[in-house]
Amino acid sequence: MRPSRLTLATLVLAAACGAAADTPTATGTSASSGTTPAPSTPTAAVPVVGVINAHQAATVGIPFDYDATLGGAAFTNPRGGALRYSATFAPNANGLTLANGHVTGTPLTTQVVTVTLTATDTAGATSSQSFGIAAFAAGLPLPAFTTAFSYTDASLGLPAHFTVLPLAPPVPPPGAPAPLPPPPTIAVTDNTGGNAVTDAGATLGRVLFHDVRLSANDRVACASCHIQGFGFGDTAQFSHGFQGGLTGRHSMGLSNARYYQRGHFFWDERANALEDQVLQPIQNVLEMGVSLADFKVKLAATAYYPGLFTAAFGSSAITDTRIALALAQFVRSMSSYQSKYDQAIASGNPASVLTNDEEAGRLLFSGPAGCARCHVTDAQVMDAPHNDGLDAVTVDTGAGQGRFKSPSLRNVALRTRFMHDGRFTTLAQVVGHYNTGLQPNVDLDPRLRQGPLGQPQRLGLSPVQVQQVVSFLNTLTDPTHTNAPKFKSPFVP
Repeated sequence: MRPSRLTLATLVLAAACGAAADTPTATGTSASSGTTPAPSTPTAAVPVVGVINAHQAATVGIPFDYDATLGGAAFTNPRGGALRYSATFAPNANGLTLANGHVTGTPLTTQVVTVTLTATDTAGATSSQSFGIAAFAAGLPLPAFTTAFSYTDASLGLPAHFTVLPLAPPVPPPGAPAPLPPPPTIAVTDNTGGNAVTDAGATLGRVLFHDVRLSANDRVACASCHIQGFGFGDTAQFSHGFQGGLTGRHSMGLSNARYYQRGHFFWDERANALEDQVLQPIQNVLEMGVSLADFKVKLAATAYYPGLFTAAFGSSAITDTRIALALAQFVRSMSSYQSKYDQAIASGNPASVLTNDEEAGRLLFSGPAGCARCHVTDAQVMDAPHNDGLDAVTVDTGAGQGRFKSPSLRNVALRTRFMHDGRFTTLAQVVGHYNTGLQPNVDLDPRLRQGPLGQPQRLGLSPVQVQQVVSFLNTLTDPTHTNAPKFKSPFVP
């Protein structure tokens, strides 16, 4: 049964209205008396944990006051008599203290503080419980869109050429050089596994993807380095992390990531699945710099997330697995299939849609230039990681032996940097590399060799032909994809 389309406004409202059913709500304004009524007959020798404190949100620079005793409900005292309260703060107090059972103070910086509250009775017996206080940066935007979007596979309406076998390699005209071996005949498939895209799951993923709260100092989001208008890639050679540090490799474009059949991610394929990949930048000390434990506290303390998790997964529980599933669903929903190239293929007569240079570039791409041998299917995804002769001696070994996977070529013309290290700034430079610039690396991919000694290939493309291949690559730009409202940030400054 297809999930219902829920607006984010509805989900946030559901979170607010349903809070009493899931966790107690503390106002932080009532002062604790420090005592609990004595039962008529003692039933235990120590204070008993009663109601568990929920994770709380605070704001840097703004006074905070929270009754951690929950009006005396956090612990009960079977012995009778007064309870004394103390607390420890880890990794530090961040400007907070405990007074009369209230956590008070003004947070100094963005940080998650774990508060361990201890109740001690008149005999010296103790019990403890812990909860988190997430101190957020001031002035963070809130999600505010009211339009429901569909992300599910069934709603995509992918064209036939995208879901079956790719167009057969073109036959060269009479007198033309013999073509290279044809690319493998591979149909477009996806790597969703058991994590099918749902509207509610991808909606949660969308909010997570664009939320700067995912970083340690509330400054960067996934979308900071994967920008929709650039095919979900970055304009910088190396992306800036939450404290300004630079990543070691160029941020990969995400369009059509779901169609990489091997299902491994990052340039070096170190993530075995997209669900593994999406969690790594969050924890990376340069990129977003927050532990998953602290990350879950931040989400639980943010008003709109419990409702989003409930809509996606049936309950408000926030877990590593659910975060990974939702982010992966959103990334997999980024299918690009409405480019000029798609129109040309769907017509059955590409030359009637493409310009002369674009059609010539398409024939070169699929034939003499050999691009389609590695960038397979009509999703233009890599078939596997390859050593593409960037350097004579491999410094960055990637997936081993200088091999790297690459993103889909969809929307590649919108990017401003190319290759894993972002060394090239134009597509002409990229095509020129495969034409004349391959270095004699000992691990160079066999498909990029020629001659009896296996030297690096020299395609012999003329400057005009290089530009024709570039013209073809421009036809892979999909403005519908890069401007789709459903992928945009839901946050209003």
